[in-house]
Formats: sequence, C-alpha cells, structure tokens
Amino acid sequence: MKFIIKLAPEVTIKSKPVRKRFTQQLRQNIRNILQKIDTNVAVSGVWDNLFVQPSSQASQYQCDAIAESLACTPGIAHILQVESFQLQSLEDIFLKAKDLYREELKGKTFSVRVKRVGKHDFTSLDVERYVGGGLNQHTEAKGVKLNDPDIVIKIEIRDQDLFLVTRRINGLRGFPIGTQETTLTLLSGGFDSGVAAYQIMKRGIRTHFLFFNLGGSAHENGVKQVAEYIWRKFGSSHRVLFIAVPFEGVVAEILTKVDNSHMGVILKRMMYRAADQVAERFNLESFVTGEAIAQVSSQTMINLKVIEEVTDKLVFRPLVVSDKQEIIDQARRIGTAGFAETMPEYCGVISRKPTTRARLEKVLAEEQKFDFAVLDAALKNTVVRNIDELYVTNANDYKVPYRSNLSDDDILIDIRHPDEIDLKAPPKAINTLEIPFYRLRQAYPELDQSKSYVLYCDKGVMSKMQVLYLREQGFENVSVYGEG
Repeated sequence: MKFIIKLAPEVTIKSKPVRKRFTQQLRQNIRNILQKIDTNVAVSGVWDNLFVQPSSQASQYQCDAIAESLACTPGIAHILQVESFQLQSLEDIFLKAKDLYREELKGKTFSVRVKRVGKHDFTSLDVERYVGGGLNQHTEAKGVKLNDPDIVIKIEIRDQDLFLVTRRINGLRGFPIGTQETTLTLLSGGFDSGVAAYQIMKRGIRTHFLFFNLGGSAHENGVKQVAEYIWRKFGSSHRVLFIAVPFEGVVAEILTKVDNSHMGVILKRMMYRAADQVAERFNLESFVTGEAIAQVSSQTMINLKVIEEVTDKLVFRPLVVSDKQEIIDQARRIGTAGFAETMPEYCGVISRKPTTRARLEKVLAEEQKFDFAVLDAALKNTVVRNIDELYVTNANDYKVPYRSNLSDDDILIDIRHPDEIDLKAPPKAINTLEIPFYRLRQAYPELDQSKSYVLYCDKGVMSKMQVLYLREQGFENVSVYGEG
C-alpha cells in the first residue's frame, strides 16, 4: 500500500520557486506528523506529487491513521490510496486490475480512467480500452458505462511505476502550515474561536493559543482540551504554545468600576491589550479572534472599531461575515462542536443594556476608573506551556492509578473522540461505555458510583487528564487503562 498526495490547486498555480518552497514545507509537515504514527514511514516527491510509503511492519490501524492524518493536513487537495507495481505490459496491467477489483465489480457498471506520465509505446486510451475490455469479459461486472458508472477504475502510470487506485480521500486544500507567518488565536472554547483557529491553520498559518481564564480551573481544563484537539488534528506538524492569562481580577475590576452598558466593550479592550502584549513578547505581528459582525453587542461595526483602537497589531477575523449556524455547522464538521456544547458560558460580564454604538470618549472616561495595575498583574502571572506538554506536570504532581488487567466488575469507558472510534477497537471488557472525553465531566456524576471505572484513549494522555480532574472532584473509583 502507498499514498499519492495531490497538491492543493492554490499551491500548483504558484510561481516555480514559491511552489517548490510550499511543496518542500508540505513534505516536511507530512513527515513530522506521520513519524508519530509509523517511525519508519517514507515521504518522497518534489514537485507535483508526494508519495507516502508506510513501513512494511505497519499495521492496518497505522495505515488507517496515516490516511486520516493526511486528510487533515493543510495543503493537500486529495489523497490516492494505491497498490503499486513495476510496469510491465498491458496484459499485466489487466491481470493486476482483475485481481484487485474483481469482487468490487460484481453486478456493477464501470469505466476505466488512466493518467500517464513518461514515454511508453502505448497511450492512456490504449490502456483504458485494453483493461476495460478485459474486465468486462473476465469478471462478473454488469458492463462498461462511460458516463456515470457505478465504479470508476483509476490507474496512474508514472514512467515505469504502475499505481492502481483503491481509495480517494478528500483533503483540506489551503496552504501548508509554515508557509505563512505565525500568529496568536484567542481561544475561549466556544464554537466561534475553535472554527477561527481551524480556518487560520488551513491557510498555512501556524498559530499559538491564547486563553483568558474567566472561570477557574474547570474553564481552563476545558479550553486546553479544545486547543490540544485542534492542534493534534490539524496542526501537529509544528510545536505551538498554550498561553493562559488569569483574567478573573480584570473582570472583578470591571464589574466594580465600569458603567454597566460599557462593560462588554471594555472587557474586550482589556483582552486586546493583553493579546497585544503577548504577541509582542513572542515577536508576532497579529492575532486572531472568532468575532462576527453583530453576533453580540460588542461585535457591531462601531464597537469593533472602538475595541481595535487599543492595538497596532493586525487583527484577523476569519468569521467576520459568517452567521452563527454556518459556524456551528463547520464546528461539527471539524469535530469541535462537542466541546463547545459542553463548555459552560464564561462571559465574564453581562450588561443589562449593552451599548451597540460605543463612543471612544465615553469608553476612555470609563477606563479612567479602571486600575491598570490589575491588568499588569494578570499579564505577570501568565502561564506559557508547549501544547504537547500540557498535562505532563499534572501527571507527575499526582499519582495516577493505572489498570492493565480488567476484572469482570470493571467498566471500561472509551473516552475517545467519535472520529477516532472506528480506527481501533478498544480493549476487551465485559462492560464498556462510550462517553467522549468532552462529555465525561457532565456524565460521570450520574454513573453508579459503587462501580469501578477505567478510562481508555489511544495514547493515555486524555485519560490521564480526565482521571486527574475527576479525582480532584472527589471521585476515587476511576483509573487509567494501561501500564503507566
């Protein structure tokens, strides 16, 4: 088995030096991602196609995980999963196609499509006619149908290499991450900011994650899960940071000092000021928000202009003209909706009659009441972590119980994301529940607490985090599946 990577159209139309640079970056990104799945995977190709060859020891699970990872890597139009052979003759092509497609063709109409690169003593049409005629005569296919057949047999010939396509997988398109500058995404854990981060990454922009903590450890742990999921699924080719700023004091200062109608606008201005300083600390010229025109009172055009007045950084708003349902639908497609649906609403301040047409002079007057030492203190207490090390310290601070052997009384809880369930079967257990990790906190207290529960995920990282959290909440009957 091999995978052929087709570049996104926007990459292929670049000038020769730019296309070469983008292709090299994509090749490196793919290698960085896939080596976490298969340490001996081979990635090659330099121009119009890239090739991924799993190691000979790779399991079917690893091959499926490679395909899934490629489908979520920015810069790829689509992926062809192929069986590869040395090119010999037209008869040999037909025989290999018959062996590979015979069962699939039973009772189906089909056509054969050939792409060919290199010098050969036959044309692409010759191959289509020869293979199509042979399959029509020597299989139980219903017949050849050139327009809208049930099955399209796709064959690629590149010089002396023959590829028979077994599956076509759509990619994200966009640009490879690392081909643009780095930015900073303000992440709240809701629908909007997660989708905004995804859209920025899809355009080839590496992004760190900035979180303003308004709701304590529960809020922070929830947003960490969102950030880690988005990074792992779409951007793990690059290491990024998770930056947490404790904003409870800022909120308290606004609630006690600022006029009620202007609290929302001023809270956003404080967040923008903080984002500006964090961006400056890491030599970044921009940051990203999930704001959309008129979605809430602070996001009217006039209010956004007043809010943005506090920073000289470029502010990206990829969702600015999206409606809420479009954002929710995209969150479901990329897998972040489940987090947002279970994330408590930490809005910080709620104005009874929020202004939708803030005047800068009024806002500046209200900010004269604010003690900016509170904002300075929040920034001083900022915590910066590598996103792939978010849970390392917690796991070392507390003794996490592990269980490698399940008893008949144990209940295994598969906490993987629904997208991961079909990739690999969970350990065998008499009693198994499927509760995605982002719903576990709400569901766990409702379970029979006289039972013993063992959490399972693919690598144990998310199980470890959830066990730590549940034990902090007083639950002692929970452990992690694995050796520890």
